[in-house]
Amino acid sequence: MRSDHLRPDRRTLLKVALGLGTATTLHLIAADPASTPTRPARAAGTPPAAAAGPPAGLPGRPPAYRLQPMTAGSPPRFRPARPPVRTRPFEELPDLGHSMVLSFDDGPDARYTPDILATLRKHQVRAMFFVCGEMADAAPDLLREMADDGHVVGNHSWSHPLIPGLSRAAIRDELGRTSDVVERELGTAPLWYRAPYGAWNRNSFEIGADLGMEPMAWTVDTLDWTTPGTGTIVRRVMDGAAPGVVVLSHDAGGNRSQSVEALRRYLPRLLDEGYRITVPQRV
Repeated sequence: MRSDHLRPDRRTLLKVALGLGTATTLHLIAADPASTPTRPARAAGTPPAAAAGPPAGLPGRPPAYRLQPMTAGSPPRFRPARPPVRTRPFEELPDLGHSMVLSFDDGPDARYTPDILATLRKHQVRAMFFVCGEMADAAPDLLREMADDGHVVGNHSWSHPLIPGLSRAAIRDELGRTSDVVERELGTAPLWYRAPYGAWNRNSFEIGADLGMEPMAWTVDTLDWTTPGTGTIVRRVMDGAAPGVVVLSHDAGGNRSQSVEALRRYLPRLLDEGYRITVPQRV
């Protein structure tokens, strides 16, 4: 989807997504052993709450640069055995200890993704990027930069459609084309996928598993796609902070300047509170 404009009847789509995509806690994931060391711990935040996310946005031409990668201690690239067919996505990862996962949807976008990558690099943390195939195909340098910095690159469909409205063949095309782009550029296909709008169905779980991917939802939705203000995004992350939480933000799909600035503010605060910012590793 290459438009910054939201789809019509947005609230209806989100209600459908929530109804179809109720998630749960699963316990088959390990933390990336090379993730950032924590700072001195303080009290954890309040329990999280979940919601749904936005559509993809416009690609741009990525800058040609390369900084020191963070891949020295990252887990090796490999393809685990085909996962089981889930009935619900992963929503939180409680087995990761005093850790949190940051995730970003809809990119890569040359307007905002480089600043997000720079902030993560500054604090030496890894995150998950769920990319749309049409965006990744238009910005392969940014896709490679994500991988070079040790981030997890996941599948967010090709064009950000409402998955339950598609045929099985269309779902396979949306997920398969995106996995093909990621594998072409990075040498390995994604191991994780996230349904647009958080709207899952049986077909998507079956096809995702057949493509070797586990479904990942989120615990805390920053709702940054509504551009509520940088301070509001920061507050939502800090109020939802807790061990095992997966935070949803966006690096594309519209004006994401608030998301960029919010990350600069809340990431050091999370580290100061003793959270280890990590990525899941399939075991």
